[in-house]
Amino acid sequence: MSRIAVVYWSGTGNTEAMADAVADGIKGAGGEAEIIAAASFGPDKMGEFDAFAFGCPSMGSEELEDGEFLPMFESVEPQLAGKKIALFGSYGWGDGEWMRNWNQRCLDDGAVIACDFVICNEAPDDDAVEACKALGASLI
Repeated sequence: MSRIAVVYWSGTGNTEAMADAVADGIKGAGGEAEIIAAASFGPDKMGEFDAFAFGCPSMGSEELEDGEFLPMFESVEPQLAGKKIALFGSYGWGDGEWMRNWNQRCLDDGAVIACDFVICNEAPDDDAVEACKALGASLI
């Protein structure tokens, strides 16, 4: 059984709701999901999982949250080469530039992107929830 880490940061609960849907998709596809807040994850945990879903909302001028999520992500980034990952997050403005940049950054790190990223404006609607479930299933 694949063991997948769903690592996220959420300020308003929107990205947390997406993380829950990603975990539901993993479980529905027969995998084991562990939802982990960004502050509780680091490089020492990378070897414990078969794949990773990273979730972070857009902050500032379409950037990753830099208080907890970005430091965590930068600490695991050297270990992303060859790892199967997927990305998700919510936004309140802009057009998703932060996610496109983050996706490219992960590709440049050598990560194996399991599927297209999922973004949603504000709280996830039914379509976004289904997309998050599909994202989770793609990691199995």
